[in-house]
Amino acid sequence: MMETAKHLLARYPRDTWSLVETGESGAEVYRSAGLFLKVDEDFAAISAETERLEWLAGQGVATAKIVDHGQDGQVGWLITEAVPGIAAADWPRDDLGTVVRSLASIVRMLHELPTDSCPFPRDTTVTTRLATAQVEGGLVDLDNLEDEYAGWTGSQLLGELERKRPPTEDLVLCHGDLTPENVLLVPGTGELAGLIDVGNLGVADRWLDLAILHRELSDDPFQPDHAEQFLEQYGTPLAPAKLSYYILLDEFF
Repeated sequence: MMETAKHLLARYPRDTWSLVETGESGAEVYRSAGLFLKVDEDFAAISAETERLEWLAGQGVATAKIVDHGQDGQVGWLITEAVPGIAAADWPRDDLGTVVRSLASIVRMLHELPTDSCPFPRDTTVTTRLATAQVEGGLVDLDNLEDEYAGWTGSQLLGELERKRPPTEDLVLCHGDLTPENVLLVPGTGELAGLIDVGNLGVADRWLDLAILHRELSDDPFQPDHAEQFLEQYGTPLAPAKLSYYILLDEFF
């Protein structure tokens, strides 16, 4: 991937690029003063994120603007403008209440968008198939599971996923990987600056998003009270069965 990345970075010689992270998927991410470049051997992942960025922007939701994308037969790439904002995860610790209120408002806005025109299904039929493919491909990090699943095999996790599968789904437009790192806020006001890493966006049960945020808002720098405040301000009671199911589903990705 490095050779392709060098070729792509050379297209923007006025920018100084640095490698900022290597994701669990194997993608390489580079950053300049105003751009991000993601390079991945998984063409489908790059295509999925590109399509969802374009669709989400068409709905009037703030997100990263696409500069360039494509693939060369070896890797796919996506270049976007940097979103000018602060990740909710990096908000000042003495003002976390603002983050909780902002996240509740942002997620409610996202979940209230019409789903009829969304071409990206993410219901349990889809995610069960994807989870199975992850296990079969040896892509599940079995050394980094939640404590209650420590030592489990992929087959055991799939069996538990089927056992916990909700009988009904309350389908809305979901981000699909809604961690505080993926929500950028306007400094000072806490308004939405942009949603990023939207490659898993689609129509799913609202708890696909709520479970992840509930977990993240229960841990440092947040406290369990923040997670409960988030649900209250979002406007829904805790749903323990769905919370458990979608936390388990997250183990596969």
